[in-house]
Amino acid sequence: MTPTITVDIGTTSVKLCVFDGDGALLVSRRVATPTVGDGIGEVYDVEALLDAVRDFVADLDPALRRSVQRIALAGVGESGGLVGPDLSLRSPMILWHDQRGAALLRDITPAQRERVYALTGLPVNANYALSKVAWALAHSDSADALWLNVSEFVAAHLTGRRWSEPSLASRTMALDLRERRPSREVCALFGVDPAVFPPLRPASHGVAMDPAVSRAWGLDEVTVHVAGHDHMVGGVGADLQPGEMLDSTGTTEGILTLLDEPRTDAATAATKIAGGLACDGELYTLFASIPTGGSAFATLRTLLAVEEADARALIDQAHVTYLSGRLDLDRIPLVLPRFRGSPPPEKDATARGAIAGVGTDTTALELVFGCFLGLVRQFADVWGLFGSELDRVKVIGPAASNSLWVQLKADLLGVPVSVAGVDEVVSRGAQALAHGVRRPWETSLPHDVSPDAERHRRLRQWAAATAARWEHLKAMPA
Repeated sequence: MTPTITVDIGTTSVKLCVFDGDGALLVSRRVATPTVGDGIGEVYDVEALLDAVRDFVADLDPALRRSVQRIALAGVGESGGLVGPDLSLRSPMILWHDQRGAALLRDITPAQRERVYALTGLPVNANYALSKVAWALAHSDSADALWLNVSEFVAAHLTGRRWSEPSLASRTMALDLRERRPSREVCALFGVDPAVFPPLRPASHGVAMDPAVSRAWGLDEVTVHVAGHDHMVGGVGADLQPGEMLDSTGTTEGILTLLDEPRTDAATAATKIAGGLACDGELYTLFASIPTGGSAFATLRTLLAVEEADARALIDQAHVTYLSGRLDLDRIPLVLPRFRGSPPPEKDATARGAIAGVGTDTTALELVFGCFLGLVRQFADVWGLFGSELDRVKVIGPAASNSLWVQLKADLLGVPVSVAGVDEVVSRGAQALAHGVRRPWETSLPHDVSPDAERHRRLRQWAAATAARWEHLKAMPA
């Protein structure tokens, strides 16, 4: 590999890194993802985003900056906007969870929904880009505009070229997975011309950076690569193999597996888990997004009115108490952690969490434990929709540093959990994709967390005893 700048545009932060040719992280920076309101919802502040990338490059040591040969970009899959030939925005650059296109889904019949899944592998949902594309076309000057994901938009500004990466295209709800091109049939349901979607270019096929931009940024000859959907790029960084599950944690939590062939049958469609293309362009994916992941930590801090250090201390104490066997599961509040909406199969963005079983003597430690136990139970419920055998879970992201969260996953699922020992696995995957190589999981310095048979038995017993109440909480109106 060669020295590479990576840009990972996440929901809450943009991760900027420089890796050397051996894949060692040399420099990193995180900045808050820049967004603004547009009167309808929250959209990217693209000028601030471009400035953040440019400032990072400008602050590099000149010798290091001149050594860079590639820039690799990853981003949230369902975001995007219309971009003209002159690279001007013809619509807002819309965030992934924006629902402005939701009204366009109301008249889609059950038969049409089944057909959409059969072709694209995606359940009809306003999170995916197609309804946003239709909304943007109806509210914008769209002549000659193409729909670009936010990471593709940054790449366009660096190169002067507009293209789409396969794993990102497969999150638009417009791409025929088997034909690997926009489906005229699906696009017609929304009155969208398939020509609004740009040609596909795999991550390893870079485009030369515009010489004027290179000079202005103090770079030499650089190629720009769109690595793909952030969770899928994380799968490459984790060297994900068939039979394994990637648990990609961040603000949300993503569950990813790899398949040799797409699964778009009616039974899979009913689960509302998402099919797609893997970043390597060969395999297919099954993916589920759980809206509440690492954001639960901030929710706990708010509920308990504690500082970050105090919240982490409570989590550590709960972990020690759990391992010692001194924690009474019958006292633990039942927490349904839908703090940001519900995961498949409901996929209701308006859903909110619930807590049951709180008594006058419930402690903060028990509430914290209940929250993480709820996260893991929700996680196990979603995994059950995949209907696949599981050999091992690979964890990347903030959960890697949360021993309680990881141990509960191993114990409830009853399988080993391998936890990345390095940061920025998505960014590492982006560098590997830009060079067309795979990096072994061992290079992420993982450590394994094994399930305990007795704790597994106790947790399964607890889950059975609380099943009726759990299902009742899930069935409550949003």
